[in-house]
Amino acid sequence: MKVKIITPSRLHFGLVDLNGQIGRIDGGLGVALNHPNVIIEAKNGQTDENDLNIIKCQGYSSNEIEELTKTILKSLEIENGISLKINSSIPAHVGLGSKTQLSLAIAKALCILKNIEKTPYELAQLTRRGGTSRIGLTAFEQGGFVVDGGHTFGKGKQKETYLPSSASRAPPAPVIYWDIIPDDWYFIIMIPKIKRGASGTEEVNIFQKYCPVPLDDVKTISHLILMKILPALKNKDIETFGHGIYEIQKIGFKKIEINLQDRIIPELIEFCMKNGAAGSGMSSFGPSTFAILKGLPNAQKLQQKIVNFMKNKCEMDIIIANVNNQGAQIEIN
Repeated sequence: MKVKIITPSRLHFGLVDLNGQIGRIDGGLGVALNHPNVIIEAKNGQTDENDLNIIKCQGYSSNEIEELTKTILKSLEIENGISLKINSSIPAHVGLGSKTQLSLAIAKALCILKNIEKTPYELAQLTRRGGTSRIGLTAFEQGGFVVDGGHTFGKGKQKETYLPSSASRAPPAPVIYWDIIPDDWYFIIMIPKIKRGASGTEEVNIFQKYCPVPLDDVKTISHLILMKILPALKNKDIETFGHGIYEIQKIGFKKIEINLQDRIIPELIEFCMKNGAAGSGMSSFGPSTFAILKGLPNAQKLQQKIVNFMKNKCEMDIIIANVNNQGAQIEIN
């Protein structure tokens, strides 16, 4: 048996509440994209049943993938005997959710090979993903646009302090809103070749240093989501939807994330807004920056303007993608 899994990537538009006064923290909103992807192939080992044969083509290092896979194998209580090929991966630590998609893809493939029944939610708990945001897990499960409800907060609750997913043992948050996004809404993804987004100890320290954020910011973000972004999506109004996402970039924890980045990030966001984007912002801790437009021709026009704008500033990868409204694709042969 051979299992092939193709995952989406995701944009994380922002966290809702890193104040916690109401007794919950986190919460977030984001969207699944058709590109870039994790593409893996896995099959049972054909030689020594204790072998773990990893054929790594691009993305994470072989050592990182081997360590991750062995951790998952141990958690699932199965022997090695696995051949794993990584055909494609999402760039790491740039704000596109690479670790969650890679972890879930590997775990799901191993479960299929070994006839283990586990839901994506259970796999996220097993791989310790989703401890701050549910966006990556739901992107894998079903794609689309997602708002999650965060975690209980306080002594003895799901979270007792402010932590990113990588350092949190909280379960994945509940989904409180899900919807598809029209196929003709496109996202330009810009990845400047600057310092990559915070991770590990650095990310933990940022949460500890800058939280709690002002309660008024949380109220404004909540207002924008409930009364601007969600109604606009229901009405397929990309201009209002995009502007709501753009406004969220200026307040709360997202403002902190952007302020900690190179100045090229806010410059890119403002350039996109002045040159036809319905919305623009930074995903997670960046440096991936995005612009939202209707129609591929419009996205391609802005893409060329961005390339010209960045020509003498810094090197950059740039991708155009629309939304994945289905989740990960799984093929079994």
